[in-house]
Amino acid sequence: MLIDQFNRVIDYVRISVTDRCNLRCRYCVDGDFPFTSHEEILRYEEIIRFVKICSELGVTKVRLTGGEPLTRKGIPYLFKEIFSIEGINDVSLTTNGVLLGQKILELKEAGLKRVNISLDSLKRERFAEITRVDAYDEVLMSIEKAIYAGISPIKINTVVIRDFNDDEILDFARLARKWGLEVRFIEFMPFGDSGLWDKSRIVPSREIEERIRAAYPLVPLLNTTRGPAKVYGIEGSEGRIGLISPVSTHICSECNRIRLTSTGMIRPCLFSDTEYDVKSLLRKDAGNDEIRKFVKDVVKAKPANKHEMGQIRKCQRNLRNIGG
Repeated sequence: MLIDQFNRVIDYVRISVTDRCNLRCRYCVDGDFPFTSHEEILRYEEIIRFVKICSELGVTKVRLTGGEPLTRKGIPYLFKEIFSIEGINDVSLTTNGVLLGQKILELKEAGLKRVNISLDSLKRERFAEITRVDAYDEVLMSIEKAIYAGISPIKINTVVIRDFNDDEILDFARLARKWGLEVRFIEFMPFGDSGLWDKSRIVPSREIEERIRAAYPLVPLLNTTRGPAKVYGIEGSEGRIGLISPVSTHICSECNRIRLTSTGMIRPCLFSDTEYDVKSLLRKDAGNDEIRKFVKDVVKAKPANKHEMGQIRKCQRNLRNIGG
């Protein structure tokens, strides 16, 4: 079992399989950005070996992210291989949804049971403004195809930014209610080279909850996944609302995860730029015992990282590098 110095059990690894993305979301990047060369990106066999070692240490849950993970060829193969590892009982995906509809049946056959889809506007023009790509229809179609394929739960991740898309909070709540989805409202976080970041643009989860409660009765639900979301049911429907508050409240005490970047760096904390190079061990053919000890040492270095809204430091890398 992986336990850090603050007695948090680490049983979840988020893996970025690529830094490439087919969108250019304004809160993620400002303009064009260079991609990492293929030689520097972890190969599938390296990812699979890393997950096997982590499973021996008590990790049971894996999420594949990016960039946009579905831009990388052979993702269904990687899903199938990870899902077959003894001890791994949950393999999921975070995607922007543009390519999901094309690959949903293949992914389901490979073992995908649940998916998170990033979507920050239900208005076609605004979607294009935020993402710099006209792919709104593809994303909505992907959500529908995931529903018809029986993927459950389907969670919609929505980053709320004041004076940008916060006027759509109730629109997303209605979507959750009508389609039986879980919409997770995420506070705007300070990452990378986007010129959009400003503390004044944070909409605290408390305010989001109050706006929704004014329109719909919410019922508190137990979050059985030990994730960061505070979850509510919408009375009279199967829809759910999740509130993720990395800025306005302390969720660090409940953190059960580490991240593996696409370039093979283990990142113990999302809000710290400290990373540990496991790729060099994988590529110099270090033994499993050496890598196992390395992972344990990294987990022991995981910080408490308690922060207040006024003290949080801007992370120097953006989410396409880290893996959301």
